Amino acid sequence: MSKAKNVLFIMADQLRWDYLSCYGHPHLKTPNIDRIASMGIRFDNAYVQSPFCGPSRMSTYTGRYCRSHGATWNGFPLRIGERTIGDHLRQLNVRPVIVGKTHMAADTDGMEWLGIDPESNVGVALSECGFEPFERDDGLHPKTDYDPDPEYNRYLNDHGFNSENPWNDHANSALDEDGKRLSGWLLKYSNLPADIPEELSETPYMTRRAMDFMESAGDQPWLCHLSYIKPHWPYIVPAPYNDMYGPEHVIPAVRSEAERQTDHPVYKAYINSRICKTFARDEVRERVIPAYMGLIKQIDDQLGILFKWMEDRGLMDNTMIVITSDHGDYLGDHWMGEKDLFHDQSVKVPLIIYDPRATADGTRGQARSELVEAIDLAPTFLDYFGGAPKPHILEGRNLASILHNPKTTESWRKYAVSEYDYATREARQVLGTAGDKSQLFMIRDARWKYVFAEGFRPMLFDLATDPQELNDLGASKDSEHQDVRNRMSDALFAWARQHHNRTTVTPEKIDKMAAGGGEPSGIVIGHWDEAEFEAATGTPFGAHN
Repeated sequence: MSKAKNVLFIMADQLRWDYLSCYGHPHLKTPNIDRIASMGIRFDNAYVQSPFCGPSRMSTYTGRYCRSHGATWNGFPLRIGERTIGDHLRQLNVRPVIVGKTHMAADTDGMEWLGIDPESNVGVALSECGFEPFERDDGLHPKTDYDPDPEYNRYLNDHGFNSENPWNDHANSALDEDGKRLSGWLLKYSNLPADIPEELSETPYMTRRAMDFMESAGDQPWLCHLSYIKPHWPYIVPAPYNDMYGPEHVIPAVRSEAERQTDHPVYKAYINSRICKTFARDEVRERVIPAYMGLIKQIDDQLGILFKWMEDRGLMDNTMIVITSDHGDYLGDHWMGEKDLFHDQSVKVPLIIYDPRATADGTRGQARSELVEAIDLAPTFLDYFGGAPKPHILEGRNLASILHNPKTTESWRKYAVSEYDYATREARQVLGTAGDKSQLFMIRDARWKYVFAEGFRPMLFDLATDPQELNDLGASKDSEHQDVRNRMSDALFAWARQHHNRTTVTPEKIDKMAAGGGEPSGIVIGHWDEAEFEAATGTPFGAHN
């Protein structure tokens, strides 16, 4: 096995930060993930750059905010020219591989315009978010545009599941007592076992495929992005995980009657939507959440198998391990379903990093409170593999200063930012907003969370006195709250004014240009005559050419 440095980058889709035992869940035990937290750092304030799959992942993979890369919704292609983790690492002779989901939509129009063959090496990299697709599988196989012909379906065909779409018909369906097929898309059947042997279901399959890659990788350094499809819906899991948990393990919903009576138009549009009304029902929560927990327990068990396999081959000694998610899941909290807004259930994610280097020994087992963002992973990986910083491209911050420093880094960021584009959502139709005005921005500091809603009043939460975010202070007349709203609004505006598309020229080159007077060689502007030129530059006129 390779003795070079590697990265195992694990992402579980729609995994809430508080549904792991190392983050305090009282019933769901995840000892294998907890073990990695004890070997590394658990970040308690990690935020994604959008609370939805596609834009969140595009930010994580590019190290750039949504307003910078432009792929602000699921299915919005990542434009040609946006470089990703894979592109940066490939320059360092690191092999970047995807096993599982990216939610990437290729910019086929851009490739056609530039004459790039989608089947070429360059075209494949552009289509796969810069990764080499060892096994690309987005997990939604009713013949979607993301993944119209998944290998997993053929795998199930080879194991006797002979339907055209066994992912849908078996891995995500159940059978009643009479053998009638019941769709896992319907929440009523979430308590039933999926019609597939556990070892053939998606999570074990992807775990084995990651092992297949590592076994074949050779001596070249690699980053393996093991991107699990679950616990994302459909909320259905094979036996024995389907009945490990029951209604007695469902934590009471975090919500208040005042929230349901909110006067905020955007929030009201969401909680009155069909999806949110469904997930607000107790019988739905009691049926769905045990299955959600079972899906997470299956992931933890599979990670235990994977980590043991890596230990046996010496890979734990030279592989950074990152465990995170692309967003959370409301599960009925705040009268919400899905993950559309900015409560911590949606936008805050687990982030656990084990760094095998001796320089990280002083921080092992720590829980850190710094505000970190998903875009911080790209510069962290670049640094881990010895790459030079790229602050003109990567907007995240290298986490090495936290990973290797047991004390809080005073110079760390003061604010975390997330964005949400609801131009394609039902809420826009309810509110009657224009497509280019259907935007939400979240900014939070150590105490306050502020949500800017284009065209509407803001929302504000005091996380010190109201950690469950039940009391919206966005309309409060209290002078302190008005001052906080003004300060947070100013901070958001300062963030928006930062350079975000000056990506082709390094800061060093810009500084060199400024030191040289800012003009190219041979250009003379504003000098009266030869004598004045020589006095100003110390160089005879003509010698500068």
